[in-house]
Amino acid sequence: MVCRGKENMIKVTSRIWILGIVLAISIISIINTTSGNKLLILLLIIGCFAAPSFTKTNKAAVTIILLFLATGSFLIFSSLETGILVKSIEKDSELFNQGLRQGDIITALNGGEILTLKDYSSKMEELFNENTEQRIDIVTKNNEYIIFADAPPKITIQKISKTNIKTGLDISGGARALIKPEGEISDQELDDLIEISRNRFNVFGISDIKTKAVKDLDGNKYMLVEVAGATPDDLEDLLSKQGKFEARINDETVFIGGERDITNVCRNDATCAGITSCNQLTGGYSCSFAFTIYLTEEAAERHADITREIPINFETGGQYLMANLTLVLDDEPVDTLLISKGLRGQVTTQISIQGSGQGQTREEAFQDAQESMKHLQTILITGSLPYKLEIVKLDKISPALGNQFVFLVFLAGGSSILLTSLIIFVRYKKLKISLALLITAFSELIIILGIASFIKWNLDLPSIAGILATIGTGVDQQIVILDEARTSKEINMRRRMKRALFVVMTAYITSLFALLPLYWAGAGLFKGFAITTIIGITAGVFITRPAFADIIKRIEE
Repeated sequence: MVCRGKENMIKVTSRIWILGIVLAISIISIINTTSGNKLLILLLIIGCFAAPSFTKTNKAAVTIILLFLATGSFLIFSSLETGILVKSIEKDSELFNQGLRQGDIITALNGGEILTLKDYSSKMEELFNENTEQRIDIVTKNNEYIIFADAPPKITIQKISKTNIKTGLDISGGARALIKPEGEISDQELDDLIEISRNRFNVFGISDIKTKAVKDLDGNKYMLVEVAGATPDDLEDLLSKQGKFEARINDETVFIGGERDITNVCRNDATCAGITSCNQLTGGYSCSFAFTIYLTEEAAERHADITREIPINFETGGQYLMANLTLVLDDEPVDTLLISKGLRGQVTTQISIQGSGQGQTREEAFQDAQESMKHLQTILITGSLPYKLEIVKLDKISPALGNQFVFLVFLAGGSSILLTSLIIFVRYKKLKISLALLITAFSELIIILGIASFIKWNLDLPSIAGILATIGTGVDQQIVILDEARTSKEINMRRRMKRALFVVMTAYITSLFALLPLYWAGAGLFKGFAITTIIGITAGVFITRPAFADIIKRIEE
């Protein structure tokens, strides 16, 4: 698109358009605001890049760009979400049954506006300063809930993040352990170990936890455990215990987890495990599940002896016994199952375990039933940890240290970009060149953060180091493009830019192959560095460098 006026011809190339669109999408991926405001901000940012094509003078273009930037900034800072976020809610609670869910935003409580965590806690203290039943009116972005209770609702809340950038344990603080199971285990066994560990953490009331499987370059398998807000001693204490699983009827142990009493638990087989039905109930849906477990002869006889004298409960329609089968993990009950009357006193090695999941919609109930079934299957496979665990590495991370480090790192990175731009200005004596380098360098940073927000990648300290490395290599390559543009005047500009971009592409391919091993190195602890660096150099080579080359070409012509 070309416009002519009193000044030089103004041209926005397709490469610059691509940079503008990607930059706009990255910004709306980062900020946490409403969809309507995101659309307006997207249009305003694209308008900044379109302005030179639809104005007759550079002065008019700059005026429009500044106006759009001011409007966009106002929208960003004035439209950030207010209220507090529901981080978790206890299932089967009254608020859960009414429809309050994790991720909902509470904006008001009993007529008072809720903007901060302090507002919420102060209001709750005011309501429950006496042990009397109170009416609680909770208003969210989309609904209103009314309950009567003599204690605060069983929900966990947190402040709303102003951005969609997620931070890792290095920044948020907590404890991290790298665990190696004793002996060789398969990928499925490692997945089972991780699921069992999660169940045990849930029993101990630890919810803000991340567990995942990692490998090193030698193929060794590890379990990485990260707990926000915990100390290394707490984490070591939980992981050092192998735990104990039992199934009890009237406080008598029927069978225990593992191969001694349970020979097989049906999973991933539609003939003996799955969701059996979904029905609509008053106020929601319920989905039932069933799966089969196979007991040893000894465990089956024990089950028959214990259930033989238990009467049938006719209050439930005569379908079940009056006693329940209670699943106990580390002496803490984790689930209770009804016992069919057909199993009373019967020696059977094949038992059907049944349960259900609830939700406001059919999909929600189906998912809840699947999660409940998987939870029970994992516990029954082996409730106690099946392997001795070796704690290879145990770290404590202070959130204050992480936040301070991130601030200093970005301060150093921003300062280095500004200083480099100043040196470029002194070297080439052109403010436009210096500004072009500055804008593209910061654009690259925003694109990296935008992609990380979009894929929900947790930025840890290695990730931050990767961002800095990307900025450094980016500035180097931009200087290569600058030198090519201003030397060898006998060669036309197109060929000079092509030669410069060839150098950039060669460096990219070399860096890419050098970074790929880091994705698996150190049991995945360097994955953040590898991912952010690969994202950065890829965005640089295919988006920012070509756009920078076109900008320099326009300036030098």
